[in-house]
Amino acid sequence: MKRCFDIFSSLLAVILFLPIGIPIAIILKFTGEGYIFYKQQRVGKDGIMFDLLKFATMLKDSPNMPGAYITTKTDPRVLPVGRFLRKTKLNEAPQLLNILFGDMSVVGPRPQVQKHFDMYPKDIKEQLLNIKPGLTGIGSIIFRDEESLMEQSKMSKEDFYRQHIAPRKAELELWYIKNQSFILDMKLILLTAWVVLFPNSTLPQRVFKFPTK
Repeated sequence: MKRCFDIFSSLLAVILFLPIGIPIAIILKFTGEGYIFYKQQRVGKDGIMFDLLKFATMLKDSPNMPGAYITTKTDPRVLPVGRFLRKTKLNEAPQLLNILFGDMSVVGPRPQVQKHFDMYPKDIKEQLLNIKPGLTGIGSIIFRDEESLMEQSKMSKEDFYRQHIAPRKAELELWYIKNQSFILDMKLILLTAWVVLFPNSTLPQRVFKFPTK
């Protein structure tokens, strides 16, 4: 049932997104460094790596520059158009193709690069590998502004992520695994749309029954 929903919803979303996606692709082609899509290896179901797709929002060599895979809100590596795409989450839209290809689901734990996935406790990693990662999920919703959190800290971005974000995000993803259902997925999809429109909303914390920080 979940796979059927993934195929139907992602295909419909791709069709509806084309009038917006085509102008974005044209703008990206003729601005910044002239490339449209960014591919990054992420950990998928059963530990199989796949190329996660995004609209290009940063300099091509960003992974080899200071900050590596961690991006802050005012990161100088982010291109001018990219800043808008990241703020509106439009940069994530190409992952609809990842869903169609079967690498991801609409809802699930957020796929991580290997380095960040390895920060999760072993028992949680084992459970995460049993399901497909998602375009959105509880971890993505609660930590939708993690870039600002890292920027406010005096710790290095890597240390802050390791000590404060990764453990909490792992707990949230485990909560999803234990409680997953079609109804929960629908709630998370609606809440994703809500927090994109109202980024400062505390509605997710009021809807779900788990301790939040």
